Amino acid sequence: MQELTLRECQQIVDNWIQTIGVRYFSELTNLAQLVEEVGEVARIISRTYGDQSYKKTDTPGELGDELADVLFVLICIANQTGIDLTEALQKNLDKKTKRDKDRHRNNPKLKGGS
Repeated sequence: MQELTLRECQQIVDNWIQTIGVRYFSELTNLAQLVEEVGEVARIISRTYGDQSYKKTDTPGELGDELADVLFVLICIANQTGIDLTEALQKNLDKKTKRDKDRHRNNPKLKGGS
């Protein structure tokens, strides 16, 4: 399987939208879609790793597929609002690195945990 950069992913999603998806949903609709997809991820995690259990009538979802749905909608929102996710992620990591340089290392709640 070919590895993809964030920029390549943004281009692939844009091409898919233009050729198969017809057009982007509105930003507001995509926000609702994002929340819905994150809810599906939460459902799987709460039932697989948390204390919830599946009902007999439930069909367990596939976590990887649901995470990909979240990523797809997130990329759609970035594309339609002109955000370069590569640039945005790098800036965000730089911000976190400066802000949290010692914070997590010095957090006693994180010492010796799993």
